Amino acid sequence: MSHLYMRIPLTEVIPLSKDLTSLMASAKLWGGRFAGKTDPLMSLYDNSLPIDKILFGHDITGSIAYAKAIEKAGILTPIERSKIIEGLNQVKNEWMTGNFKTVESDEDIHTANERRLGEIIGSVAGKLHTGRSRNEQVATDVRLWLRDETKKTLDLLRGLISIFIHRAEKEIDVLMPGYTHLQRAQPIRWSHFLLSHANYIQTDLQRLSQLLPRINQSPLGAGALAGNPFSIDRQFLAEQLGFEGIINNSLTAVSDRDFIVEWLSWASLTMTHISRIAEDLIIYSTQEFGFVKLADAYSTGSSLMPQKKNPDSLELLRGKAGRVFGHMAGFMCTLKSLPSSYNKDLQEDKEPLFDAVKTISHSLQILSGVISTLSIFPEKMQAALSMEMLATDLADYLVMKGVPFRETHHISGRAVSLAEEKKVALSELKLDDLKGINVLFEEDLAAVFDFEKSVERRNAIGGTSKSSVKKQIEEFRQVIGMQ
Repeated sequence: MSHLYMRIPLTEVIPLSKDLTSLMASAKLWGGRFAGKTDPLMSLYDNSLPIDKILFGHDITGSIAYAKAIEKAGILTPIERSKIIEGLNQVKNEWMTGNFKTVESDEDIHTANERRLGEIIGSVAGKLHTGRSRNEQVATDVRLWLRDETKKTLDLLRGLISIFIHRAEKEIDVLMPGYTHLQRAQPIRWSHFLLSHANYIQTDLQRLSQLLPRINQSPLGAGALAGNPFSIDRQFLAEQLGFEGIINNSLTAVSDRDFIVEWLSWASLTMTHISRIAEDLIIYSTQEFGFVKLADAYSTGSSLMPQKKNPDSLELLRGKAGRVFGHMAGFMCTLKSLPSSYNKDLQEDKEPLFDAVKTISHSLQILSGVISTLSIFPEKMQAALSMEMLATDLADYLVMKGVPFRETHHISGRAVSLAEEKKVALSELKLDDLKGINVLFEEDLAAVFDFEKSVERRNAIGGTSKSSVKKQIEEFRQVIGMQ
């Protein structure tokens, strides 16, 4: 073995000079190469601690695992490893209790933690960074943090779906107009409408679940870009940190942010789904519709018009979709021209990611509150049903008598036109009038003009009949593991 990598006897702790300990507390970790001072504005521009301090716990978790790995590689003695881990836990406690004091030289969470560790345990702290780069450290921290946040987000998605299920079961008898082009089309169940949005949230749940294994890959042990020279057991590190696998190329390990792009893309689509739910409920809550009313907890008033009750929660949900999409588009632009390996541009990954995760979390919680407390007005929904919405049922009536649908569609259209001319509802046309259009219309036609029977006829899988809706509910229960 080269003398450069000579192992230190396990029984020996070699102290560093006091000067080096002092240097760790006051200087940049990379400062040995430079003689001139950094522009104060550059220091501020470069400092990411206000953003990445949220990673303090995950940074310490990664460092504890790394301390164990370099002991295993013979770099630390058991005493040194214990001392480092004890010190790291003290640093973590200071962050958790709000007693951590930053200094001007703390560029990021990694340097802050290492600097404070040196103050607590002395020069042995300088051994922790042996063979390790901040490039791999930050990649590890972000993956650990995002893994935890993703699991929380999955729980929020399941919770929202369960709220949709509860309302769909409870209000399964309520009918309402279904719309295409925002024009009344056919009668449906309110529950069917709710579950249509639950379907989007379910696919969001599936996509995020599929993304989790790609987040949960270990970059630790990759060094700055070329790998670790101390025979670090990367499998041991991955197991210590609960990673599912190891990124097997050191260049990729330190520079890969595809998992962040995927998360931001997922978040953009999920916020789009949330925005569409919000838009429907905003429309349905207007006086012109009057189908639903938001709880006071999710509404605000006007500073000028005292009669107003504004759906601000829904409007904010709709608006924040653009915010999240902007984060995704912006970070994609950051990535698109980067050369291989680590570049400082990648520091721009955290702010959009952290804000998107927070926005998604808050949005799912707000939407869950809105849906669970929403008041509905079945009588208004029923009153909005109109007989022309049964024109397709009229066509289907003739289909059952053997007439091709393309003909029945035309015949039904003529019946609708005739009702408009006579200024009556479709159901109020006389049988003789209808026979004048087609002789196959008979007395049993009256059964067509029944909204409940119309929705019950849509009993194929995915339809709006009660049996189909109940089947949807049962499938949702299985997806989220709901008893």
